[in-house]
Amino acid sequence: MAVTILAIESSCDDTSAAIVRDGVVLSNLIAGQDVHKSYGGVVPELASRAHQANIVPVVAEAIKMAGVGKHEIDAVAFTRGPGLLGSLLVGTSFAKGFALSRNIPLIEVNHLHAHVLVHFIKQIDGEGRIPAFPFLCLLVSGGHTKIILLKNYLEMETLGNTIDDAAGEAFDKCGKIMGLNYPAGPAIDKLAATGNSKAFTFAKPMMKGLDFSFSGLKTSFLYFLKDKLKEDPGFIDKNLADLCASLQYTIVEILVKKTVTASRQTGIKSIGIAGGVSANAGLRNALVAESAKKGWDLYLPKFSYTTDNAAMIGIVGYYKYLVGEFTDQSVVPVARF
Repeated sequence: MAVTILAIESSCDDTSAAIVRDGVVLSNLIAGQDVHKSYGGVVPELASRAHQANIVPVVAEAIKMAGVGKHEIDAVAFTRGPGLLGSLLVGTSFAKGFALSRNIPLIEVNHLHAHVLVHFIKQIDGEGRIPAFPFLCLLVSGGHTKIILLKNYLEMETLGNTIDDAAGEAFDKCGKIMGLNYPAGPAIDKLAATGNSKAFTFAKPMMKGLDFSFSGLKTSFLYFLKDKLKEDPGFIDKNLADLCASLQYTIVEILVKKTVTASRQTGIKSIGIAGGVSANAGLRNALVAESAKKGWDLYLPKFSYTTDNAAMIGIVGYYKYLVGEFTDQSVVPVARF
């Protein structure tokens, strides 16, 4: 008998709903929030208000697009955390209300777990590659940078973590210093394609093990520009592409080296990337090149699954449903796990 999951994602500034049936995504809608661009980052209060306005129409459209009736939905999966508490509260409350009204199970999902599991979404035609376990995943976004070991669909272990800033945050904050709009990551990626990645050198953290640090790189980048702007006020405009290429090269090199180390230490060659920064062309190209040298079985997510989306919540919800891992109406969102 088919299992149909309504999935809700509201951890940050995107309101998303999806319908997942037997591991296949039937619909996946996202409503973004442009209001944050003028502030240079996500404003939590504005984000939660926008979620309240978006949640009902987004869910209604996702159900309509999937071509299913409400009576066919077997469970509601939602992001419990981590994320912005106000945003999570909107999604959690809606999920609880929908599940209660239909008398169906409620499934809480770890947002980070969901990012990793996008690689296990099935295709409608039955084609496509699914990773083997154990699976090693570099999860890299604006809020998180981790190396995660997935032992099975529901068992996840963090092998490496950032001790300060995430890689995506480093992209955005360095981009802000250069005068780029938020989020700066995509703009840096585009500009880097026309720049010289060896034009400038920035500090790289000397972290032992599999942990990351990007605060030193940000500081190095800031003081480098301060010194150059004293000599030439037009330095950034004249060297923007090279600055972006050099910055991206440095961040990507840090990420790839740690991934190589993790693969070597664990012996795992089934490897993937996930999260917003997994859309970065420099990172993708570097991992493809490394995969060819190391003989990895590499998995790159679809671009539509790199950002926060409900399809990834739905796939976790599907596998939790199969083993009866449900939560009750007393559940509350958590900003950090």
